[in-house]
Amino acid sequence: MLQEYKKKFSEHVRLLQNEITEKMQGMDVELTLNEDLWKRSDFNDHPGGGGITRAFEGDLFESAGVNTSEISGAIDPKFAKNLQGEGSELWAAGISLIIHPYNPKVPTVHANFRMIVQGDKYWFGGGADLTPYYPIEEDFIYFHNVWKQACEPYGCFDEYKKWCDTYFTNSHRNDEMRGIGGIFFDHLNTGDLETDFNQVVDISKSFIKSYFPIVEKRMNETYTDDDVEFQLHRHGRYVEFNLIHDRGTLFGLKTKGRIDSILISLPKRCMYTYRYAPKEGSPHEKMQSYYKPKDWV
Repeated sequence: MLQEYKKKFSEHVRLLQNEITEKMQGMDVELTLNEDLWKRSDFNDHPGGGGITRAFEGDLFESAGVNTSEISGAIDPKFAKNLQGEGSELWAAGISLIIHPYNPKVPTVHANFRMIVQGDKYWFGGGADLTPYYPIEEDFIYFHNVWKQACEPYGCFDEYKKWCDTYFTNSHRNDEMRGIGGIFFDHLNTGDLETDFNQVVDISKSFIKSYFPIVEKRMNETYTDDDVEFQLHRHGRYVEFNLIHDRGTLFGLKTKGRIDSILISLPKRCMYTYRYAPKEGSPHEKMQSYYKPKDWV
């Protein structure tokens, strides 16, 4: 049964990758796609699966990566001891995406959904979170409501939202959140494989609905140089989280993942200024106050 669900999950994430790609191409007529089919070797230098990296650049979507992978084989025994299963053989499949729009009125979004098998044990993980640069509260409420509705049949929204608020945080900056949250979960294994599989697949299908209506609403809005400056400083905070705290980045590096595919999450532009703070009384100062846990629904 486990083999059957591994196959079904891998097929699901590739289908979702295609649907997201088509949606982005339909919205950004200048969007270019650099698709890379890659393979990897496992810890013992045997064939270990691979993936499909799709890197985008355009007028609306400045930089983006919508990637799928299916890896297998031996992993570093030291790293294997830190995981949930047994032995040093691992199988994992998933989709991971990051979209950085050019217009600072349009938020950055991140999502990933994965299935991992080590020995006879499986687990699922994933989530989606929003990083806005302008205080448009109705968009934040919309985003969270979509995920609340997706989680409703499984009664997991409150737990997953709290987990997201805690996880996507720059703890070295007084627990400042990377964005305004969403959902996040890991190590999902209730012992009922079919139920767990259906939950993750059903939830993941809400990504397109959660994000692209916001893009369509904001993509043609005007913005100022100050808006861009704030956006680029927040890009810097994004880089800090991804390189210091993100477990997905560490997992990819520890399992001989493909470096360019792992680091595709980094924005094309960012800025750092010593002790940066937004201007007093500006919408950016207001936005800054929202990078902390808040009930949006």
